[in-house]
Amino acid sequence: MSEQRRREIGESEAPVEDELQESFENTVTEGAERLHRTFRAVLVTGVFGGLEVGLGVLAYLAVMHQTGDHLLAGIAFSVGLIALFLAHSELFTENFLMPVAAVIAKEARLRQLGKLWGVTLLGNLAGGWIIMWIVMQAFPQWESLIEESARHFTDAPFSLQTVALAVLGGSTITLMSRMQQGTSSDPAKIVATVIGGFLLAGLQMFHSILDSLLIFGAIQSGAGITYLEWLTWFAYTLLFNMVGGLVLVTALRLVRTKELLKERREEAPDDPDASRRSG
Repeated sequence: MSEQRRREIGESEAPVEDELQESFENTVTEGAERLHRTFRAVLVTGVFGGLEVGLGVLAYLAVMHQTGDHLLAGIAFSVGLIALFLAHSELFTENFLMPVAAVIAKEARLRQLGKLWGVTLLGNLAGGWIIMWIVMQAFPQWESLIEESARHFTDAPFSLQTVALAVLGGSTITLMSRMQQGTSSDPAKIVATVIGGFLLAGLQMFHSILDSLLIFGAIQSGAGITYLEWLTWFAYTLLFNMVGGLVLVTALRLVRTKELLKERREEAPDDPDASRRSG
């Protein structure tokens, strides 16, 4: 009875609230668009994502150098995520909810998801390494600061605390993407972006891309941190970022919209690639 009444009140016949249906459609559509990009487009978008997040790291270091306050620096870091959003670039950890929803809705194939994740990740790291080399040449006075910031991550022992910080890092940025999809208002999307940046950088959560840029800068400045130390930290941080983004946000959101997913799957063609070519 309550479900029937909800349908009567809402503007559509969908089995969920109208706002949730609109958000779901936007999520699947954007996810499908990302998954059907060419290799070159995904790589270039990923490189630009690393470069633009580097602007956030630049702002973060500038505020930390002047104030020593992580929370203020976290707000400053939001500059990078806002640039990422306005320039339509991508971070690897943003690519959880939307592309996964598109694959489950049969709008793309699993191999396309693998291409998107792998190429975006490599592009982010390459772009991030480049921008951090430039930053460290421009601001050598930050060498001690960036070493201290980097060692916060590389010197942290693998423990329940670091796992939890990595899970929170992945879930926070995935939730940020979800909030952006939940509104058509650009100012509201920017507010969501600032919230994500503040939490990620201000609370020093473990994030595989953001914190890799700090570590790259420290290595380039001669801090004595090795790429092997970075890779050891990066491997488990990446894994638990994915756990946070895929389990805490993506899976629960897909369960919430399972009726819409079922309808979309039933309507989808057997060959998503053929549908895209004909369209």
